[in-house]
Amino acid sequence: MRRLTVALTTLATLGAGVLLGPQAVSAGQAGPSRGTNILVVGIDSRTGISAAEKRRLHVGGKGCNCTDVMMLVHLSADQRRASVVSIPRDSYVEYARTTATEPARWGKINGAYAVGGGPLTVRTVEKATGLHVDHYLETGFTGFEQAVNDLGGATLCTDRPLKDENSGLDVTAGVHRTDGNGTLRYVRARHVNQRPGDLGRVRRQQRVVNDLLARLTAEGALDGPVSTARTARALLKSVRTDARTGLHDLIRIGWALGRLRADRTEFATVPIRLFDHRVPGVGSTLVWDEPRSAALWDALGADRPITGDPRIQPVPETPVPSNPAVIPVRVDDASVAEALRAGGFAATATQAAPAARPAGPPVITYPAGRDEDAATLAAALPGALLRPDPQQEGTFDVAVGDRPVQVRTVTYDRNVADGAPVTADRLRCADATAQPAPGAAPAAAGR
Repeated sequence: MRRLTVALTTLATLGAGVLLGPQAVSAGQAGPSRGTNILVVGIDSRTGISAAEKRRLHVGGKGCNCTDVMMLVHLSADQRRASVVSIPRDSYVEYARTTATEPARWGKINGAYAVGGGPLTVRTVEKATGLHVDHYLETGFTGFEQAVNDLGGATLCTDRPLKDENSGLDVTAGVHRTDGNGTLRYVRARHVNQRPGDLGRVRRQQRVVNDLLARLTAEGALDGPVSTARTARALLKSVRTDARTGLHDLIRIGWALGRLRADRTEFATVPIRLFDHRVPGVGSTLVWDEPRSAALWDALGADRPITGDPRIQPVPETPVPSNPAVIPVRVDDASVAEALRAGGFAATATQAAPAARPAGPPVITYPAGRDEDAATLAAALPGALLRPDPQQEGTFDVAVGDRPVQVRTVTYDRNVADGAPVTADRLRCADATAQPAPGAAPAAAGR
């Protein structure tokens, strides 16, 4: 009964977790656009949740009465493509005005809800993107949990252990099946790395949405108007909508989503230029990359795909998965160390070069478990050999061989690593065999 609830509510709830945020670039009024735009939000509010429920869901603390999750879903005019764009909650934007004489007001995009609820949130998104929002849906913590349980759980995947005391997340590397509570912890976790503006968390949320949408399609939950109508009625019981969104709209949207192929569903996060932009009285915010975010909204407004558009996601000559500036490197050759330093690495030369160079290419010895950083350094030293060492601490050592060394300039772009436009078939977990996550309760079977 709740298949459509799961699909669209998952977009809305995603655990009312926290997203990152960029900065608004467009100050114009939202104009007409082809296709249908649906703004789906998850609200961080503890109103009506008992102390026991807060403990069970691991959502202690004070709610902000703000939007913690925000996704703009664009359904193409021919209903053969959907683009899901995460708008990080800390996006620094100009709010829409509540009166004609009100002075300009800037803040995090999630704060628009606290000022003027759903209506101001919609108008602020329209102001920031230049797109018209046709439909609006919102929900909170418990709605997300119930939706995932109704579907029989969700599949989560991670290539490393994830633990976050604040959200209660604690999973090992691999693929796991979790219930609604465990999935809520997964999508809300903010403290699994130390980088500001956690694009990785947004990508985890997108993976959950993708998995649930795939399961809806596979189980035929939205394969006709009758079954879609039943689930749309259930949706209206658990998700709040605006006055422009009724049963007919939800049936049309749900039926279209159920017919989409994986390679016709796209996920992306608004490209970010500044990840820790400090604003007095506002705090740490995220600033959008103006040209790239403008290209993103332009593509959606023109009803074009967002994957493969070089204006949205330029393709660097040598992209790397991690930031060279945080990789400490020791090199036994001063000229190679200098070249790496010029390329952005934290490189230093050892005090004395070896009397004789070993035969072969450079050898990179690195701390075990730092594979992404090792790949980044290896990209700058084409042909280098990689040797993980469990005894190595912190620093990466480069032993230059007897061959000429080429130092290549590499490009690190967190938007490429964590938020680039990607189709659903590329976002799925590689291994479909999932093990129950530690401590996960059995999920109720979908119905």
